[in-house]
Amino acid sequence: MPVHALNAVPSPRPLPVFRGRIGCDARSGHYAVPGRYRLHLSLSCPGALRIAVVHSLLGLADVCPVTLLPAVPDGPDGEHSALRPLYEASAHRYPGAAVAPVLSDDWSGRIVSTHAPDIMRDLARRFGGGRAVLYPEGAEAEIEGVARLCAQGMDGAAQRAGRADADEAERRDALGSLLRTLRTLDARLARQEYVLGGELTVADVELWVALVRLDTVHRWHLDAGAVHRVADHPHLWAYARRLTAHPAFGPHLDLTGIALRHHAHCRGLEAAGAAVQILDWASHVPDQGVSADGQASHVLD
Repeated sequence: MPVHALNAVPSPRPLPVFRGRIGCDARSGHYAVPGRYRLHLSLSCPGALRIAVVHSLLGLADVCPVTLLPAVPDGPDGEHSALRPLYEASAHRYPGAAVAPVLSDDWSGRIVSTHAPDIMRDLARRFGGGRAVLYPEGAEAEIEGVARLCAQGMDGAAQRAGRADADEAERRDALGSLLRTLRTLDARLARQEYVLGGELTVADVELWVALVRLDTVHRWHLDAGAVHRVADHPHLWAYARRLTAHPAFGPHLDLTGIALRHHAHCRGLEAAGAAVQILDWASHVPDQGVSADGQASHVLD
């Protein structure tokens, strides 16, 4: 029997993609003008945390203002209700969640991009003249490789290693993958100051945020033995402490917000590793010598 169009189930409408770029001149539409663009960031979100660090490294406080959003989204699917007008102005009756991070254009009141890697590149390339060189010439492939390593070898592997619904062999394999990644990075940092050598780049931003998440999010779902093995990479965690003390990194670290966001959305089981904190992050933040308040824990720092 033929299926008539009236009886067919309509396919979901694809969400609009916001991946505009800031160009180098007026012909690009979105071009670099100080004060034209605005960042909307929730620092408990890893993508937003990366952008905030890059923004500070470039010294763009007076060039591209930042609007900070609550740590825990107040709507379904990670939506920030404060961003809904921007999304509606950018795509009529936008059907998806109004999520952060967002780079918006104050001139038009619309979204330029929600893609964190593009936003970081455009901030560095269009507004970073004479400031920190976060994307050295010829290093793009290596930077992307570090980003993939952090996403897959650290974030992804740690998440799989702590999954309560995975069998023991799957968790063991994932932990092995995580530890191999950490060993590789630890060996690299034993012989050089930063991930790509002697200069700080966006690859260091990627790795620092991944280490923050490893200790403040993924650790909660690992057993204590696994956390001790993760902590047994002295050069890597010394590097994390050093970057946390940097004024462009540590002050953006919202430990309470990260914990609130994680516990608001995570449905996984808490494991023994929750009580074994690797770093006392707050004690290394500039001008903040008091540890983050929270549940009592053993700190390996």
